[in-house]
Amino acid sequence: MTQLAPRRRDLLAMTAALGLATQVKAAETARSSPIVELRQYTTRLGQRDTLIALFDREFVKPQEAEGIRVIGQFRDLDDPNRFVWMRGFPDMPARGASLKAFYGGPVWRAHRDAANATMLDSDNVLLLHPLGDDGGFDLTARRPDGLVVVEIRYLDRAAAPAFSGFFAQHMRPRIAEAGARVLATFVTDESPNNFVLPVRENVSVLVTVLGFADAARHAAYAAALAGGPDWRAEAPAALLPQFARKPEVLRLTPTAGSRLRG
Repeated sequence: MTQLAPRRRDLLAMTAALGLATQVKAAETARSSPIVELRQYTTRLGQRDTLIALFDREFVKPQEAEGIRVIGQFRDLDDPNRFVWMRGFPDMPARGASLKAFYGGPVWRAHRDAANATMLDSDNVLLLHPLGDDGGFDLTARRPDGLVVVEIRYLDRAAAPAFSGFFAQHMRPRIAEAGARVLATFVTDESPNNFVLPVRENVSVLVTVLGFADAARHAAYAAALAGGPDWRAEAPAALLPQFARKPEVLRLTPTAGSRLRG
């Protein structure tokens, strides 16, 4: 059998290694945007679908052309005048540069008046980063349309790190056992806002994004958690005040253009 010459063998090994590294890097990129915005817009009466049609048609590809990852766009099942969407960035400097390029570019200039005419408020924005190395989205997964549920837990800033550790160790496993797909977990990113659009800078949150086949599965999950042990039974005394405020829960259905599904 003819053997490969050493230099050729080394070259093939190097090529394979580079290919594997590229695949790993691509998987990491698909898995997580290190900086994520969770954006909730209040639309004028009856204008949500007008905004969604405009957004999906005109604003997704131009943002992504500037390095912004448009993660998902959603209708709020419990508020016909709320549009929710998420976008991600590689880091904060990239966020500043990409937003400046998009909002200073021709697409936004051409359609901003039409978009703004549909909205009463667009300032409810949380700036987040993943909790842990596996906290971000896996956008390579292909799922049928389902229900995306966002749970926003408001925390005292000083208690947020300890609560995040308690969540990862005690709460996340039980959430999964109760029937939810944990799509991502985020905490507040404390970086200064580096673009003119406002974000909520005086709140500290832990955000879980969950997936369900439908609303009935979500109801079963909620019942399973309610029937189980109280989180406070396992929490240290210092964390008990963090359970005084119930999570804000958004039940969301993806638009036709949304990358993230339930």
